[in-house]
Amino acid sequence: MSPETLAGLFGILGALVGGLISWWLQKDRASTDLRIALESVKTEHMAETTARHFLQHKGYTDRSFELLRERLGGFDDDELRRILVRAGAIRYIRRDGSEFWRLLSREGEAIARAKARREAIESSEDDADR
Repeated sequence: MSPETLAGLFGILGALVGGLISWWLQKDRASTDLRIALESVKTEHMAETTARHFLQHKGYTDRSFELLRERLGGFDDDELRRILVRAGAIRYIRRDGSEFWRLLSREGEAIARAKARREAIESSEDDADR
């Protein structure tokens, strides 16, 4: 074999080995990055699921932000608010300044409860006047 051919073969062999090593390192790094990204998404998804669980309780249409913050520890206030919005919740501030959250899908239920409560108060006032 001529020295030029031998040099060409070794050049090709070196490029192939170098390419395989580079591919293997990139594949390993990409799988690690993917695992980290999936874990991050999993944490946020589980936080949304947990928030939805608390907001779907049969007895309570509304939950205070303090209770949700206590139950969903590990998030700062603004991050928790973003999680609640992604879970489908809306925020409202009561007259006393406290922050409460409710699922948008339960808005009709909360309105019906408030209306029934108002009617019960009005009927008890009417009974007292008689």
